[in-house]
Amino acid sequence: MDSTKEHLDTLQEIRNLMEKSSRFISLSGLSGVFAGLYALAGAAAAYYYLDLGLLEPSYYEYLYTGGKVNTDFIVFFLADALAVLCAALATGIFLTTRNAKKQGLPIWSNTSKRLVISMAIPLVAGGLFCLAMLYQHMFVMLAPATLLFYGLALINGSKYTLRDVYYLGLCELALGIAGSFLLGYGLLIWAIGFGVLHIIYGTVMYYKYERVS
Repeated sequence: MDSTKEHLDTLQEIRNLMEKSSRFISLSGLSGVFAGLYALAGAAAAYYYLDLGLLEPSYYEYLYTGGKVNTDFIVFFLADALAVLCAALATGIFLTTRNAKKQGLPIWSNTSKRLVISMAIPLVAGGLFCLAMLYQHMFVMLAPATLLFYGLALINGSKYTLRDVYYLGLCELALGIAGSFLLGYGLLIWAIGFGVLHIIYGTVMYYKYERVS
C-alpha cells in the first residue's frame, strides 16, 4: 500500500514539474484586480471629461455635435489610456515577479518568452489598428476594438499559461462583439471588460492559486 502511494506521489510530482516547465503559472491574481481598478478609474475620468451619465447612450454622437472632437480630446484619451496601461503593466510585472520568486520559478524562461510573443502579435496589430481609427476619427469602434484584440491576445497566449486566461479571453471577445453592435454603450462595455472582468478574474485567481500557497 505504501509503495503504491509513493508511486502516485512520484507521478504527481513529475506531472507538476512538467506543468511548470510547459506553462507560465506565476501570474498574479492581485495584478488582475489592480488592472481592473485602474481601468475603472480611467473610464471614470473619461466620463467626467465628457460630462456624461453612466448609462447615457450615444456618447460618440455627443462628441461630434458637442464639438468635443479636437486635439485636446485626442491627447486626453491617449494620456488616459497610456496611464491605465502603464500602471497595469508596472503592477503586473512587480506582483508576478514577486509571485515567481515565492514559488522558486524563473520569471523569464522559454515559456514566458513564448507567452509574451503569442500575446504581442494581436496586441501590436490591435494597437496599430486603433491608432489608425483614432487618426481617422472613427471613435465609435475604438472601445470594442480594444476588447476584441485583447480577447484574441489572451486566447492566443493561454496555451502557455493557466487555463483561466482562456476563459477571460472568451469573455473579453464576447464583450467586444457586443460593443460593436451596442455602439452607444461602448465606453460602459469597455469598463466592464477591462475593469469588472479583471477584478473578478484576479479575485478568482488569487483564491484559487495564491491564497492556498
